Amino acid sequence: MTDVFSARLSRHEDELDWLFMELYNDRWWLNALKHTMGQAYEERSKELKRLDSAREADPDWYRRGNMFGMTMYTDLFAGDLKALAGKLSYLKEQKLTYLHLMPLLKMPHPHNDGGYAVESFEEVDPALGTNEDLAALTAKLRKAGISLCLDVVMNHTADTHEWAMRAKAGDSTYQAYYHCFEDRTIPDQYERTMPQVFPNTAPGNFTWNEEMHQWVLTTFHPYQWDLNYRNPAVFVEMVKSILHLANLGVEVLRIDAVPYIWKELGTSCRNLPQVHTIVRMLRMVLECVCPAVILKGEVVMAPRELAAYYGTPEKPECHMLYNVSVMVNLWSALASRDVRLLKAQLDALNSLPEHCWFVNYLRCHDDIGWGLDEDEEHRLGIDPQLHKEYLYHFYEGKFPGSWAKGELYNYDPATGDARSCGTAASLCGVEKALEEKDGQALQLALRRDLLLHSVMAFLKGFPMMNCGDEIGQLNGWDYKQDAALAEDSRNLHRSKFDWTKAKRRSIPGTLQNTLWQGLAELRQMRADCCFAPDASVTTWGADNTAVLVLVRKCDEQTMVALFNFSEQEQQFRVDSPFLLGLPDVVSLAPYEAKIV
Repeated sequence: MTDVFSARLSRHEDELDWLFMELYNDRWWLNALKHTMGQAYEERSKELKRLDSAREADPDWYRRGNMFGMTMYTDLFAGDLKALAGKLSYLKEQKLTYLHLMPLLKMPHPHNDGGYAVESFEEVDPALGTNEDLAALTAKLRKAGISLCLDVVMNHTADTHEWAMRAKAGDSTYQAYYHCFEDRTIPDQYERTMPQVFPNTAPGNFTWNEEMHQWVLTTFHPYQWDLNYRNPAVFVEMVKSILHLANLGVEVLRIDAVPYIWKELGTSCRNLPQVHTIVRMLRMVLECVCPAVILKGEVVMAPRELAAYYGTPEKPECHMLYNVSVMVNLWSALASRDVRLLKAQLDALNSLPEHCWFVNYLRCHDDIGWGLDEDEEHRLGIDPQLHKEYLYHFYEGKFPGSWAKGELYNYDPATGDARSCGTAASLCGVEKALEEKDGQALQLALRRDLLLHSVMAFLKGFPMMNCGDEIGQLNGWDYKQDAALAEDSRNLHRSKFDWTKAKRRSIPGTLQNTLWQGLAELRQMRADCCFAPDASVTTWGADNTAVLVLVRKCDEQTMVALFNFSEQEQQFRVDSPFLLGLPDVVSLAPYEAKIV
């Protein structure tokens, strides 16, 4: 079987050697990398090697129409990994093929940025289980046809990670794993061009460490120390940990904050060429050792920045990226009853090369950041600042006529910037309608919810649900009573899964059943041949700014979807009815998704 690894390595070795030496010029560490790869291959189980062979024969497996995902916190859904394995029937009932568990590796408590401050990249957090529990879960998921995704926080570690602890103790070897400086000379130079991620809650990009008497680069929070990828040891150690997770059965690796991982004085320290060298090398490592495993990048950037993170068909990087920009524009279109910004964003993404693939979603663990295309807003006569303020106040429920209930996150009164928090159901109006006992408002809220999910399921890529959205879970306002959670309004939509409400999914007439059945219809829709890996997706011009029209084509088949983003009945005049197979004029009910 070693011949298999040797054959794979031989296909990539020249490029891998060249890129590594160009970046590090260190052959000892290059040999260490190859040794790490070979050892991981030998340790890989026969079952996982069989999966590798199957995926090599079917490289489009993650691009098929049956892909349907969900993301969740282990503890909020079930308690721990063993308990989650016992809930597998619930996931199978939804015909899931992809499960993203939020960070579950060893972390400090209680302050860990939702698990993105990691103490060990190779150990499950004891509060959630053991490595053996994780391996047992992945085996059960594999048998059920569900691929497990876990986060790889490449940019930083917790300041309680073993490497950081050794650095604090004065070990220069491990201080070189981070960006450490004895005075402010170089940090001040970085600060001139390096934007701040959390200017209000974590201002500045450097933190003074009293134990070392040095400044440490901390892009995100003071307790998250940025790793120094100029040091080849850091890259090789991270590869070792990634391959360890792959051998536990993880099939999708979500690279967190990937644009940030390389730092360069005089730049923004984002989207630098060296980032792509690192991701390309990581892609080759996986293709040599465990080709069943794929990379998903978290790249919160404009569409023009995205193509680079896929690489090229000849030299690929990430297999897929989060579709952040469309998520934001979907919520914008819903609040404004105007799809023009959304259509422009979709046109920009649809112009990307065919191999670019997306994970589409409405809500996740994070907030909604209102990063809209300001140039396009100006072109359409929209004031970007006023529009942003309208959106976050609307979803806060503070704008007159708003049906939403949510909260602001990271509000900055100086700049007028803010983000939005809340579950999909609450942001769509379900919570307010229930509070007011307004049946008509509730029906409109459910139609909004299903409208957004319908668009998400129709786009290029595959849809990923946020756990609880399938039963219309509402905001968890009780987070304010927990001192460890109260300062972060994102905990509003990070509440325990409501199993009592979930039992109502089979009772006709309940809001849970309405959403459950609606999502089942979307999964059935995606079984159509128009959702094959090579299908094209385009928008269609409309004379009605409340109506979005999407067209899918594959071979000789065409599928058309019309979406009404307003609470009023709309008419859409079709420019080329013969091409779309539609009548000259189509009428759409409030928030209707019509697919033909």
